[in-house]
Amino acid sequence: MSSTPEIKKDAMYQMLRDGKIKEFNHYRKKGQTCDLTNCDFRAIDLQGMYAKGLDLSGCYFRLADLRGIDFSRTKLDGASIHDAKISGTYFPDDFSSDELTMSLIRGTRLRTGK
Repeated sequence: MSSTPEIKKDAMYQMLRDGKIKEFNHYRKKGQTCDLTNCDFRAIDLQGMYAKGLDLSGCYFRLADLRGIDFSRTKLDGASIHDAKISGTYFPDDFSSDELTMSLIRGTRLRTGK
């Protein structure tokens, strides 16, 4: 896993960086794949993103707007949600509330408890 978040040239990732969430969701539902591991989502508004089945391992979400996103079926191992907006966000059951709190407040990387 990369220790430095990346800004990739992947077209789907660029849609998210450009705020084109509806377009991203459209292509995902049509079967378009993308590599979003270890990506830099710092201060990006991702509200409304369809996250089911995505691998967001190692991603950096500092100051990102994640409100209302359902991450319950998303891989988030090693991701950091430091100072992100997470009201109404669903996280996978294998992350404890303490683990999420430490990542939100201190920027630690998320680790599964299972």
